[in-house]
Amino acid sequence: MDLHKKIKENISNKKDEYVQFLQKVIQQPSTTGNELEAQTLVADRLREKGLDVDVWIPDYDELTKSKYFNPRRDNYENSPNVVGVLKGKEAGRSLILNGHIDVVPAGDKSLWTNDPYSGEVIDGKLYGRGTTDMKGGNMATLIALETVIDLGVELKGDVIYESVIEEETGGAGTLAAIQRGYKADVAIIPEPSEMRIFPKQQGSLWFKVTVKGISAHGGTRYEGVSALEKGWIVFREIMDLEEKRNEPLRKDPLYKDNPIPIPINIGQFNGGIFPSSVAEEATIQGRYGVAPGETIEEAKEEFLAMLDNLKKIDDWFETYPATVEWGGIHLPPGGCELDHPMLEILKKKFVEVEQEEPIIAGSTWGTDGGLLTEAGGIPSIVFGPGTTSMAHFTDEYVELDKLFKTAEIITLAIIEWCEIASIKK
Repeated sequence: MDLHKKIKENISNKKDEYVQFLQKVIQQPSTTGNELEAQTLVADRLREKGLDVDVWIPDYDELTKSKYFNPRRDNYENSPNVVGVLKGKEAGRSLILNGHIDVVPAGDKSLWTNDPYSGEVIDGKLYGRGTTDMKGGNMATLIALETVIDLGVELKGDVIYESVIEEETGGAGTLAAIQRGYKADVAIIPEPSEMRIFPKQQGSLWFKVTVKGISAHGGTRYEGVSALEKGWIVFREIMDLEEKRNEPLRKDPLYKDNPIPIPINIGQFNGGIFPSSVAEEATIQGRYGVAPGETIEEAKEEFLAMLDNLKKIDDWFETYPATVEWGGIHLPPGGCELDHPMLEILKKKFVEVEQEEPIIAGSTWGTDGGLLTEAGGIPSIVFGPGTTSMAHFTDEYVELDKLFKTAEIITLAIIEWCEIASIKK
């Protein structure tokens, strides 16, 4: 029996076991600050497979030494990182399989068909918060790694399995793993790409723009200046900036089918304190896409230039300039060269499994791949199961068939990339 056939058979024979384990992980509501129980399940399973397992609480003081760290809390109690290493037998090419265990909150549970942490399986889909983003992807890479072990394949290079915390709120987990010394020649991140292959990932920043006005009684509002009205000017300029920044990317083959490759999303526009008062202050908060190949500093400079230009549109901003604060998500863009050998391997193995060419595209959301690439110097590729449109949504799910297909493809990619030193069985 050839090796690929053994891989398919091994995965097929253990599907029920894999589904049950994924359900256990989904049933742990591992929101930021509550990752311990889910991480304990992962660490125990890695130990059972004979990996060298490292479990540690990220060090806040150490994290602050990195320019990529944007603090969201001052300690990481109950939020351990977990890394398992399958040591290679020779000095072969190494690989990181990186995925975050943290999930966004479930929101109003009454809107879910089933409990958001049920792990219910219906019509080939496993439901629950985090199934798509990204515990399903983590399961796919874990299956791939376990399949290599189950078949007795000894690799030349190391495979490093990283289950990290706090991607959803800034990437502290992956940054801590880089600082701890975990490096490799390339990384695969099984975020929900719908089995598309993303060699380029945009970065993202959160921003808060403050706009000033002059308060007055609503009955004589002409005596004041509404920060909300001035805020609309800022809003329009932000949207114009989005168009300006996206126009060149629409010519990029990786983004040719995407109407807004690097969106600027306004999530909150607030102002005023009372219905009968002119708003003295308004705030505009949002998420700012950073283009592949662009630095965070360059992206910020373009935003600041837009704010500075407001005074040419309305002289109000000469005396009362709009200001910006950067906080929350602070992820740089990441990726790999389009001729990277791992990208070619993934393409080839996708065709081998699916009997069709994969879609190669650029992501419209940030991932920990940006930190791996920029802070760690590690080329990164996003490839995973999961329905992108369901990430952070009610009734989130992952299609099990795609999860297992992804696992099969990644198993083959691991073996070709790290190379076989020997087969024990």
